[in-house]
Amino acid sequence: MSAEATTLQKGPWMGGRVPLGVSFGKMMMWFFLLSDAFTFSTLLVSYGYFRITAKPGWVSPEKVFEGIPWLYDGKVPLVFVGIMTFILIASSVTMVLAVEAGHRMDQKTVQKFMILTIIGGAMFLTCQAMEWSHLIVVEHMTMNNNPFLAVMPDGNPKGLHGSILFGQLFFTITGFHGFHVFSGVVINTIIYRKTKNGDFQKRGHYEMVEKVGLYWHFVDLVWVFVFTLFYLI
Repeated sequence: MSAEATTLQKGPWMGGRVPLGVSFGKMMMWFFLLSDAFTFSTLLVSYGYFRITAKPGWVSPEKVFEGIPWLYDGKVPLVFVGIMTFILIASSVTMVLAVEAGHRMDQKTVQKFMILTIIGGAMFLTCQAMEWSHLIVVEHMTMNNNPFLAVMPDGNPKGLHGSILFGQLFFTITGFHGFHVFSGVVINTIIYRKTKNGDFQKRGHYEMVEKVGLYWHFVDLVWVFVFTLFYLI
């Protein structure tokens, strides 16, 4: 009977385990991401409120983002931001593969997928820089000027421009997200260097790769909401 009880206690569901069996560093990363989620949620909820109440009206995303900045002025709505989104999601996949390789203590594979993640982040930032510069230089959209016509129930016969809140919220929220992506690229670069130097191999684990992976996935997830609210709806 005693031997049977001992066997049962060794099972994964028989107790004897810490409910949140994670390291201190990983737990702190989750706390940071939770607080950051509150910040982004506040910004996005504010966006929704001001969009509904803005006067004389909001703008159509298809008109604002209908071309490919600096490359093609034709009407191909959302193609460019679709490419941006694909790049960011692809970088999230390479991060998953880097974490998985870390679990296997495969240093070379971690290096490979970390550098691909860094390249993906840099490409996303380059696309965002192209988009911002085109809106500011060519379209003359700033924090205090909205050159795009408002979408109104009566069809906007007077040709009124949309609320300046669009530009203010666009540059604030996408800029804040872009800063997170930039920070992630910098952190990933540091982790790549440490991986290349064999620091994690000496420690016997790649938990730091997993922690920065949590941050990177969070940044990607936030972009899904930004993409939906600014570009699709």
